[in-house]
This record gives sequence, C-alpha cells and structure tokens, in this order.
Amino acid sequence: MAKKTNKFIFWMPRMLSIVFIIFLSLFSLDVFNEKSGFWQILAGLFLHNILALIFLIVLIISWKHEIVGGIIFISAGIFYIIFAFSHADSWKVALEWSIQIAGSVFVIGGLFITNWIEKRN
Repeated sequence: MAKKTNKFIFWMPRMLSIVFIIFLSLFSLDVFNEKSGFWQILAGLFLHNILALIFLIVLIISWKHEIVGGIIFISAGIFYIIFAFSHADSWKVALEWSIQIAGSVFVIGGLFITNWIEKRN
C-alpha cells in the first residue's frame, strides 16, 4: 500500500503543475486577432507566456529536486496573494482570485514538499 501512496505523491504535483502551466498559457490566446502581424503575435505570445515558461523551468528542476518546487510554488502563491490584494477593486475579488490561483500553487507546493519528505525517509 505504501508504494501506491508514494507513486501518488510523486506524480500528483508534477501532473498538477503541467495542468497549471497549460491553464496559464490559455491566457495568451487573446493575442490572436486580425490586425496583428506575425511578429506582433509572436512577441505577444512570448510576453504572455513568460510566467508559464518560468513555471515550466521550475517544474523541470523540481522533477528531481522536489524542495525547489515546494519553495518556489508556495512563494509564488504568497506573492500572488500580495499582488491580488494590492491590485483588486475589492477584498472580495482579491480573496476569490487568491483562492483560485494561490490555492492551486499552495497545493502543488505542498505536494512537492510532501514528496521531498517521503523521499528523505
């Protein structure tokens, strides 16, 4: 039974990270319009996907070094909460955003840390 738990703890943060990166990438689809040229679209895609690329690099590093993923994902969640509350129109909107985005990265970071702890034991 312990091996199934270890496989679950190993794969879940990695799969959730991939889903989260794809989710972030979906926001870049708004660069496609009839007025933009090829180079404008390419630049827009790059700029919109910088955060997704950073998380992809973090995922690649975290595949072997889980503690890195745990720390960075949790730190990103804390940063996002600060950002949301400083830029939202109301605290209710900031709370909704924080639960959705920061909550996701907290779960991923917590799973990476759990995997790191299990690996050490």
